[in-house]
Amino acid sequence: MTYIQGETGDWEMVIGLEVHAQVTSKAKLFSGAATAFGAEPNSHVSFVDAAFPGMLPVINGVCVEQAVRTGLGLKAQINPVSVFDRKNYFYADLPAGYQISQYLQPIVGKGEIVLDLPDGSSRTVGITRLHLEMDAGKSMHDQHPSKTYVDLNRSGVALMEIVSEPDMRTAEEAGAYVRKLRTILRYLGTCDGNMEEGSLRCDCNVSVRRPGQPFGTRCEIKNVNSVRFVQQAIEYEARRQIEVIEEGGTIRQETRLWDTAKGVTRSMRSKEEAHDYRYFPDPDLLPLVLDPDWIESIRTTLPELPDDKKQRFITDYKLSLYDAGVLVAEQARADFFEAVAKGRDAKLASNWVNGDFFGALNKAGKDIQDSPVSAEALGGLIDLISDNTISGRIAKEVFEEMFATGQPAAGIVEAKGLRQVTDTGAIETAIAAVMAKNADKVAEYRSGKDKLFGFFVGQVMKQTGGKANPALVNEILRAKLAAG
Repeated sequence: MTYIQGETGDWEMVIGLEVHAQVTSKAKLFSGAATAFGAEPNSHVSFVDAAFPGMLPVINGVCVEQAVRTGLGLKAQINPVSVFDRKNYFYADLPAGYQISQYLQPIVGKGEIVLDLPDGSSRTVGITRLHLEMDAGKSMHDQHPSKTYVDLNRSGVALMEIVSEPDMRTAEEAGAYVRKLRTILRYLGTCDGNMEEGSLRCDCNVSVRRPGQPFGTRCEIKNVNSVRFVQQAIEYEARRQIEVIEEGGTIRQETRLWDTAKGVTRSMRSKEEAHDYRYFPDPDLLPLVLDPDWIESIRTTLPELPDDKKQRFITDYKLSLYDAGVLVAEQARADFFEAVAKGRDAKLASNWVNGDFFGALNKAGKDIQDSPVSAEALGGLIDLISDNTISGRIAKEVFEEMFATGQPAAGIVEAKGLRQVTDTGAIETAIAAVMAKNADKVAEYRSGKDKLFGFFVGQVMKQTGGKANPALVNEILRAKLAAG
């Protein structure tokens, strides 16, 4: 267990997360208005979204299906009957004065997520519930020096609020939770997970306690929009609470905001209780009743999810837990690897995909779909390594050229004369030249300085322009040095 060292002893964090995931759908939860990101302000607003008098909400069946699909992906209970409630509060970007949400009877009940932690261990975090709700609009405070503008494009957009149990104990676990949840949502196709566009936002509930003691008073940090900020906000808030308590103060239950510029949380408002929102069933919407056969039909369409895919990669491709975990973190990455590995050495394919390939993509700021090197082309390069046409070192040179030009590996190898030297006579000639030039070091090696062997290998490779087969070089060189 990881504890925080305070002035008066050890403290433990208790963390629960509420993730608001925008449902992947072309229309909003209760209207036909579009949901596309980046439109002109107030251009995707229906009379329902703007709360015109007499307008009635109509449930979007696709959004319901996406919520059920997500619940199944989280190994959660799907509730056959759920109810939409009105959550009442006033805000300028909430034109109706209430949000249509779910409270006591959500569409999805308890589930779980297994976290993959950096040390190779795993931890299961419980899901309390998933409920559907409509988003509010957006208040824009930076458009005018003294006025706030309101954009209702987001008003009515379908959200899945996914609430965890308070099972996390470190900021790293919270970061792993958000990453894993985002991966699952993307595999399922129910949310694109783009935190920078606001389609995945996180509220962090943080409290501290002495190890083994009851939960402390929690504070909620609202609308954190990156995994890095989630971790930073939790770390700061926990230490702030510890300082307050150790100085004799008490923690007030409140909602706070994360100030990304200053790296601090600051008070926003006192934390409302459920009764403050005066929840009651929305009179315009009947209870949502799901057919069990329909739920099962959705289950049959679920893709292979990250945990199952990771286990298959370990079993079928004999990959390490770490390599498999890295590859399944994004579905596109896993698909790319499988295309490269088909009929080839899977470990070698994994090393190239996770290493040089993704290193080059990151450096260039490109996504897989924009890569100048296709899975087929990378597979072709690996074939040249496997049949000893080129060495692993030369392959790195060839790959750089492939990435820069989009040319196939075989063409680059032929054009630049990079075929590996496997002629034992040519290698023996190179070794003889190196030994003659470094007679003093040969004598040192033969007197017991075995570490010089690497020096000789390097010199022979240099002599051959890096083209000599390394295994043959090692074998012949060792015999020649021993011969004296």
